[in-house]
Amino acid sequence: MHDDGYFDERIAARYDESSAEMFEAASVDPVVDFLVPLAGDGRALELGIGTGRIALPLARRGVPVHGIDLSSAMIARLRAKPGGADIGVTVGDFATARAEGTFALAYLVFNTIMNLTTQETQTACFRNVAAHLEPGGTFVIETMLPDLQRLPPGETVRPFRVAEDRWGFDEYDVANQGLTSHHFAVVDGRLERFSAPFRYVWPAELDLMARLAGMTPRERWSGWQREPFTSDSRRLVAVWEKPRD
Repeated sequence: MHDDGYFDERIAARYDESSAEMFEAASVDPVVDFLVPLAGDGRALELGIGTGRIALPLARRGVPVHGIDLSSAMIARLRAKPGGADIGVTVGDFATARAEGTFALAYLVFNTIMNLTTQETQTACFRNVAAHLEPGGTFVIETMLPDLQRLPPGETVRPFRVAEDRWGFDEYDVANQGLTSHHFAVVDGRLERFSAPFRYVWPAELDLMARLAGMTPRERWSGWQREPFTSDSRRLVAVWEKPRD
């Protein structure tokens, strides 16, 4: 693993292209529309800011954004984009790194909470967020829900992408509440592979982490357009609030 974590120069160079559908307006606009009212007149803190998929359009909507990210290679891509140089970034592990000042909103999107691969580090992330939020501030997480009920009996691998030149498979380690995502892509006529470990997390577990950090549940949805959260939901968008004292 590189000092930039799993998102080193090789991954950063193709990140936007490999996740192109997530950069389209149909994917970005509902997220920004959801976050803007929560930020209000305050500042927003993005954990795992990456190349700025959400931070840049949020900033264009008038919300001052600061980011935390471990990968200098990803941050360099953010800096090279229009408006990217105006967004402050703290380099470090978002479970523990501290940014200056307080924020009305903190958010973690696109399964990024799963990059923290232990319950201890995920819980530390909630404590870190609570320390950054001003009273009444909110914390938003978007994450997938594990496909365990959809796995055939005895199987541990499930595809999440099958395209002409890209394939992705999640390999579950149910006993340890983990998975490894394997990405395969044809690049310049060669097959390249990238694999990274994650820890999936349950909605009730996230609520408990929030309570341990002094925050309370506020909203729970299955998508950015406030689709109801049900037993069939495959995604979670959750909001917690820091008390106003």
